[in-house]
Amino acid sequence: MKVLCERERLLHVFQTAASVAPSRSPKPTVQNVKIDAQQDRVTLVATDLEMGVRMEVQGVEVQAPGSALLPIARFGPILRESCDERLTLESDGSKILIHGDRSEFNLPAQNPDEFPQVQAFEEKSYYQLPARFFRELIRRTVFATEPESSRYALGGVLIELSARQITAVATDGHRLAKQDGPAQCVGECETAENTIIPAQAMQLIERALADNDGDIQLAMRENDVLVKSERTTIYSRLLEGRYPRWRDVFPRSKDAVHIELCVGPFHAALRQAAILTTTERRGVDLTFGPGKVVVATHGAEMGEARVEVPLAYDGAEKAIMLNPRFMCEFLRVLDQERMFTIELRDAQTAVVCHTDDGYSYVVMPLMRER
Repeated sequence: MKVLCERERLLHVFQTAASVAPSRSPKPTVQNVKIDAQQDRVTLVATDLEMGVRMEVQGVEVQAPGSALLPIARFGPILRESCDERLTLESDGSKILIHGDRSEFNLPAQNPDEFPQVQAFEEKSYYQLPARFFRELIRRTVFATEPESSRYALGGVLIELSARQITAVATDGHRLAKQDGPAQCVGECETAENTIIPAQAMQLIERALADNDGDIQLAMRENDVLVKSERTTIYSRLLEGRYPRWRDVFPRSKDAVHIELCVGPFHAALRQAAILTTTERRGVDLTFGPGKVVVATHGAEMGEARVEVPLAYDGAEKAIMLNPRFMCEFLRVLDQERMFTIELRDAQTAVVCHTDDGYSYVVMPLMRER
């Protein structure tokens, strides 16, 4: 194998692929990224045996086809620290030679034939949706998962698919994020209702699709999921277990007060008030009244804070205590100029926030000490 590549482009793809590989494994070959050079394309492949990625590299000239295993612990730093704009990679099976205009490295090589096979996308039936929207869907939900929970299913994002719509849901038992959007069925797609993709796989998909503004193909199977874009294919095992009845989390009473807020000023007020919270007193008091919302903290040890945010509301006063971290994580994934609606009922009922593009967020209130 011999290829001539642009270092920056190779580094970008290599770092994404390397994030899949485990730092420790009883199978040493998976601690490498496999490079597969064919006449018309160069692909980097990585896996931890539960999840895998195949990524095509642009800006590469193949002078001799072949394969090699690139050790992450050594090859990654070489790519990152090299000052050469272009590098040549050569392998004869026993060693890997990396050289540019001003540098040269010689690494021992492992047998690429021992690298596990990583699933390619060969599905005839799948869902098609914009990559930009799917990245936003992941960003707006994955933060609400709970990978450390004893309830295994909470460590992933639930995906529900119908003929024309996708719904993603994530929860850790204290808050819930949901995003709806369009999805087009291609072929004979079956409705998927209990498909749970691990949070780590969702984060990989978001990174891998960072520069993609086209469409992606999403195929759900019994035990795994495949995502394909123009130059990337990602495979992941699904999480087992039953997901909570998430629709029951949304309050059913119809007497809620609806208040519109701008993300930026409200987010800033919460961050300011949260400075004086403690582990014992982690809540902030929100008091919505005519013309303003008051965000306050009351901590005997840390002191007190009070921040006002003007708003267009002239109804009866409503007060609730919330965890500022849960609210800030929700506000962080929205454009700071965006408007959103908060639904309030009483101090004991979950708060529902939603935007006009299919995003909803439910957070449970904190109870005041008696």
